[in-house]
Formats: sequence, structure tokens, C-alpha cells
Amino acid sequence: MASTTPERAMDKRRRRRTTTEIKESLRALSIQLSLLNHQIGAHLDLKDVDFYCLDLINRFGPLSPSTLARRAGLHPATMTGILDRLQRGGWITRERDPDGVDRRAVAVRALRDRNAELFQLYSGMNASMDDIFTGYDDAQLDLLADFLHRATEAGQSATDELTQG
Repeated sequence: MASTTPERAMDKRRRRRTTTEIKESLRALSIQLSLLNHQIGAHLDLKDVDFYCLDLINRFGPLSPSTLARRAGLHPATMTGILDRLQRGGWITRERDPDGVDRRAVAVRALRDRNAELFQLYSGMNASMDDIFTGYDDAQLDLLADFLHRATEAGQSATDELTQG
């Protein structure tokens, strides 16, 4: 039996409200995670941009400074200062890039011995997330993982467009 026009209109409004609520929740989450990262960075005496670059190095490194600058959307000259601060703080090392065609090529690598500090500072959030996950079955978790992956890709695409444009 086909839905009547008023029912379809209600369904559309409900869907629009729900998608708006999801977008607003993602904005709120983004703000909250930024605040958490800012506090963790402050505990570690890292500027926000330094902390974000360190996260990129941890996730995708080793990276060349130019690749890191591109991923972070920063000017290479700005990246030099960030890498200097991270190296002085004992967070990263710069090594010759064995795959580089230029003998001067450098790869930036995170020093893993400082990860325990990071894990400790994130332990409260990680424990809270683990508690939240218990309320979802495997199929729901798969759906959430897929949504977050796709939303992250959309964010990356939007960032790339702004960076290139």
C-alpha cells in the first residue's frame, strides 16, 4: 500500500530533522574533540598545530616534511618551525629518507617512547567510548564505522578542495 502524500511529507520532514540533528551532533563532537585535544596539547606543552601535525605523523608517518605540510594544509616554511618544536620536545626525529632520490631528503618519524603519555591523557575518553560501544550490537557498530569513515572522507575531500582552490 502506497504512502499518502501527507505521510510522505511527514517522512521527509522527519528525515530532514534527523539529518540536521546528525550534522549538528557532528559539529558538537568536532568542537568537543578540539577542546579535548587542546587540553591534552596544553598538558604536553604542545601548540594545537604541533599536536595535530604529531597526530598526522603518528598515523601516516614516516612522512617527508613537504608531504606533512600538504596533509596539514600548511606552508612548508611553517612546517619547519613545527618540526623544530616537535624535535626539541622529543616527539619526532628527522632521518635521511632511504627511498629519496635526493640524498638530502628527510623523513619525519614519531618517537614511540612518548606514546604512553598520550595514551594516559586519552584514557578517560577511551574508557567512555568503550562504555558507549557496549550499547550497540555488531551490525550497529559496523554501520557507525562505515558512516564515520565516509564522513571522514567527505571532510578530507572538502579540505582538499579548499586547500587547492
